[in-house]
Parts: sequence; structure tokens; C-alpha cells
Amino acid sequence: MEYIIHGRKPENLFRFFEEISAIPRGSGNEKGMADYLENFAEVRGLECYRDRLNNIFIKMKGSAGRESEPAVLLQAHTDMVCEKNEGVEHDFLKDGLKLYLDGKYLRARGTTLGADDGIGVVTMLAFLDGASDSHPPLECLFTVSEETGMDGVNGFDFSLVGARKMLNLDSEDIGTAIVGCVGGARCNLTIKGKTEPVDGKILRLCIKGLAGGHSGSNIADGRANANKLMGRILLALGDDFRLVSLNGGCKSNAIPRECEALIVTRESEKIENLAKSVAAGIAGELGDWDKGFEFICEETRDQANAFDAQTTVKAVSLLGIAANGVLEMSKRIEGFVEYSRNLGVIKTEENSIVFTFFARSAIEGQLDATCRELEALARLCNAEVEYNERYHGWDYSPESEVRDAYAAAYRKVTGKEIKVAAIHAGLECGVIKESIPDMDILAVGPDAIDIHSPDEKLDLDTAETLFAVISTMLAE
Repeated sequence: MEYIIHGRKPENLFRFFEEISAIPRGSGNEKGMADYLENFAEVRGLECYRDRLNNIFIKMKGSAGRESEPAVLLQAHTDMVCEKNEGVEHDFLKDGLKLYLDGKYLRARGTTLGADDGIGVVTMLAFLDGASDSHPPLECLFTVSEETGMDGVNGFDFSLVGARKMLNLDSEDIGTAIVGCVGGARCNLTIKGKTEPVDGKILRLCIKGLAGGHSGSNIADGRANANKLMGRILLALGDDFRLVSLNGGCKSNAIPRECEALIVTRESEKIENLAKSVAAGIAGELGDWDKGFEFICEETRDQANAFDAQTTVKAVSLLGIAANGVLEMSKRIEGFVEYSRNLGVIKTEENSIVFTFFARSAIEGQLDATCRELEALARLCNAEVEYNERYHGWDYSPESEVRDAYAAAYRKVTGKEIKVAAIHAGLECGVIKESIPDMDILAVGPDAIDIHSPDEKLDLDTAETLFAVISTMLAE
């Protein structure tokens, strides 16, 4: 293939990123990546294990004279969040990403870049390809479906792992090492109802142009949720309409950037003026993140089946009143979001509307609380409840040899001190720590900006720095 990144070290790291970017690897579609990794190991004579989920575990002997040292585990996930801008023609099931350089940044045209966690994957590959002269035995775990429920790491056989020191490579700030993360719970609320022919004008209400972002790390930025804004507009319209369909967001762990509602009404002029008035008020409230906000209200056609009045009221009420965003700040760590909820996806299916929530908390009791609150909301709206994911957080350990070693290497390479922090996002570290309680873990990564959105970009300078720091750490 023709590479676009040149002059960066180690060269193989960046070439590997371009190669895996040509492989579709959305969550649940990681077979192609597993084939690539399995072939990678076979060509280099490395011990490789592939399980039924397409997790890949590769082992590499230590460099000369270091073969008998304790192994170090490196870990990253192979899947990516698949988001694209409206109007972009891209099939994430079969199309590779279209990469381009923007100064020191790498981006993808109109889609997410997959730096989360592609850069972690290729950092591991660079080591397995011999980019470091001195290192202990390495165990490299490539997991699947991290973005949609951590199914890969939850299904992996950790009896294969001999290491008790680990670097997770799924962070997005070169100057910060992660020492803890929150747990999460995903829940679907489904409202079922009847549809029937309704006379009137069909109006299309559309919100677009919002920033979106990660529902954990960006939840406190004040970024608007398109689904919740649509709920605010629909609530203001009163009872003079019926819902035809309601769709917004693509991923439960991404703040939705767009939402569309089709409604039928006999008061089209009144409804259109009111909706535009409410949207104008919203536009004046939004911050710089969401300066691209756009609201469209237009007539589409004159006839459609719509949900009955009762179902419309239930759906709009649920959308309007469901708590969203930061729910509680930590009382122990200043500035740390402890508890949040994201209404990430709304999808209209045949005779039903599905609302998907994703809650995060550092405290298990708060995750229990969010489940009970959503169950109570479901009872009020006569909705069905389904839980399809829950995972534990990762608690901070006061002492860590891995943390100390990484901090020393970071100081040597950059001349700066590393910061340590817990994050309001989910990492596979919690599952791994639960499976191997005596594992000493640290999570690190280069600067990746606006992950989970088509504005995602990777700072290539910091990708070089990350490899240098890890290489120094392993060497010393």
C-alpha cells in the first residue's frame, strides 16, 4: 500500500496504523483484524493464541540476556467506534478509513479515526516487530468489542497470562497516567405502541452540527446532547402532533450529535413556528463546543402512519424528563465526575421506540441506583427494560511499581513529571484486575482528541513520545 506518514520513529509503528486502518474493525466486526494479527505473529514466529471471540494473545521472548525475567503484559482493544458525518458515503463493514495529515495530526475524512484504540494496538505491534533492543518477555493481549460492552475481555481466559505487571494502552493524554476508572451499565427502555393512519402535514424536525464526543471523558465539558434537545423541543409543542418516528445517536457511549423526529400535525404552521422559536432559544444557550448547531423544520409529505396519542405522550415524556449528563461530582477528588448518564441512542423500530442509556460511576451503589431509577421511569411510561452490559470500575492502588517505573521513564524522555488521575470512563483494567487481583496496572496513551466523533485526531508527535517512554521503561 502507499503510505502517507514518513519520517517518524519507529517507522513500523506508523505503517502498522495505516495498515490496520484499511481493515474494517467496528465493534463486533473484528475478524479481519484477528486474521491480520494472527498472520503477523505467524510470519515472525511468535506464539499466538486466538479464542472464539477473536481475542488475540501473542507472546514474545525477552531480548538477549533477559529471557528469564518476569513478563510484562501490554493490552489494547482492536475495535473502534464507527461514526461519520451526515452525507458521508462510508460503509464501516467493508470500507477502509481515508486517512490524511493535518499538520502534526492524523485524521480520517468524514469518519472516526479509530485512534481509540488503534494506536495502542500498533504500539504493541511495533514492539513485537523488534523496534526495541532491550525488553523483558512481553505478553500482548488484543481484545474485541470493548466499545460495546467489553465482551472480549470478559470472555478471555486469563489463566494464559503469566505477567503481573501491565500497561493498558487505551488512554488519550500523553502527560497523564491513568490509575483508576469508573464502572458502567447500559440499559434499553422500549416503548411499544400502535400505529395508525393520521391526517395532516408531515414535518421533519432535525438537530445536527453538535460536537458530540465521548460520554465519559467529555461528559463534563458542557457538550449538548442532540436527543435531549429534541426532547425539549417536542415537549414544548404540546399535544397537537403525533410521532411518526424518532431517531438519534449511533452509540450509547457517544454523546449524540444528531437527532431527527418525524411528526404529523393538522397545525403545521403553528408547530413549525413554535419549534423554530424554541430552537432559536437553545442556540443562544449553547457553548463554543456546539457552535455548529443547526435546526431544520420542514414539510416532507402529506400521509404516514403515526403512533397513537398515548404512545406519543409516553415517548416524548420519557425523552424530556430522563436525567442526563453529570449527576454527581466526587466528594473525595476535586473536579472528578463520579456519576453520569448518557441517553446515547434513540431508535424507532416496528411499532416501538427504543431508548438506550449508558450510566457510569465509580461507586457500585450509584450504578444500582441508576438501574432502579430507569426501572421506575419505565413503569411510569409502560416501557420494557433490558440490561445488556455492566462492568466494574478499577480502584486506585496507593503503591505501584509499574507507575513508578513509567514515571521515571517519562521524566527521562521528556524532562517532565507525569500526572496521575482517575477517569470518568470505562477501561478494561477493571475486568482484568478482577480476574487477576495481584496485577499491577497503569493506563497510558498519546494525545487523541475528540474520540468517538468524526473530528477525532491523533497527535503523531505524542505517539512517538509514548513509544519512547515505554521503550525506555522496558529497557531499564
